[in-house]
Amino acid sequence: MQTNNDIYKEIRPYNDDEVSRAIKRLVNDKEFISAILNYRFPQLSGAFGWLLTPLIKFFLIRKWSNVKTVDDVQRQVAKYMRATIDHSCDGVSHSGLDKLDPNQSYLFVSNHRDIAMDPAMVNWCLYNNGFDTVRIAIGDNLLKKPCATEMMRLNKSFIVKRSAKAPREMMKALGLLSGYISHSLETGHSIWIAQKEGRAKDGNDKTDPAILKMFYMEGRKRKMEFGEFMSQLKIVPVAISYENDPCDIAKAKELYQKQTEGSYEKGEFEDIESIIQGIVGEKRRIHVSFGDVIQGGVDTPDSLAEEIDRQITANYRLFPANFIAAGIEDKSATEAEKARFEAKFADLPEGVVDILKQMYALPAKKKHHMA
Repeated sequence: MQTNNDIYKEIRPYNDDEVSRAIKRLVNDKEFISAILNYRFPQLSGAFGWLLTPLIKFFLIRKWSNVKTVDDVQRQVAKYMRATIDHSCDGVSHSGLDKLDPNQSYLFVSNHRDIAMDPAMVNWCLYNNGFDTVRIAIGDNLLKKPCATEMMRLNKSFIVKRSAKAPREMMKALGLLSGYISHSLETGHSIWIAQKEGRAKDGNDKTDPAILKMFYMEGRKRKMEFGEFMSQLKIVPVAISYENDPCDIAKAKELYQKQTEGSYEKGEFEDIESIIQGIVGEKRRIHVSFGDVIQGGVDTPDSLAEEIDRQITANYRLFPANFIAAGIEDKSATEAEKARFEAKFADLPEGVVDILKQMYALPAKKKHHMA
């Protein structure tokens, strides 16, 4: 189905009639196949890569032969998610979904700790409770390879063009994005977007009002007041809490280098490595807390950002590591948990340890301060 002469074609996820062609392109993408080879058969991929390539292709063609629609893709993703959760988590819990209507579309604005797992966890909770999965906002900085773009757009992701640098080009890209978000919500499709660009590496979940101004570009075009337009979007703040962040040490080292050397240069494959580590690394327990729909009382981007932050802080599920790092007494912070948390710091410089502790302490301190 074409959308408004398809003005969103460049950024939107694939439609049902585009799924088969996208899968075909993926199966024929050399980089995609070699990535699978390196991941699944690291010992063999070099010398026997030429032999394994046609086998992998044949396997994928057979495996995906019944995947024809966006819903089919979601069912496949759910299978992978179940395996990932079984392998790397001690369970996923959620709260607040009972206040939401499965027949209504929402704009889920969540804190951002993990590139792939944050939207995946929101989707997992929705999918298993009779809600449709969301369309996911993803920065084009993560889509440097054609196969990454194909995979993300197959999985209901739409593209946020962060690479646009000229002011006019940037405004045009943001206006299109704002229009697409409204169009999605008005046609019954929920949206997931992070509260700020980039992960909260220091553990401080804070909404960037610039994102809320971007939402409003469409409202301004329609000559609507800020508060009235925002109520219409049905914004739901979401707090995602990981008992253990698999990327925590990498984040702390990056922040420490910025502190001590003034800058940090990302490696070429660093984003991809963070995605993989976030998916396969140990997370222990995960809790996804869906807040209340924001209806009225927010007339500026700053007051709306404050309300989103208030709900995310209030609804964040604290785990033993948060209490231990913050020095707050709690019965869950047992000696065994303290020893486990201390074990993280082995062989790390003191400055990195300080940042790591702060990362886990902040949500508890903020919540404590609120109470």
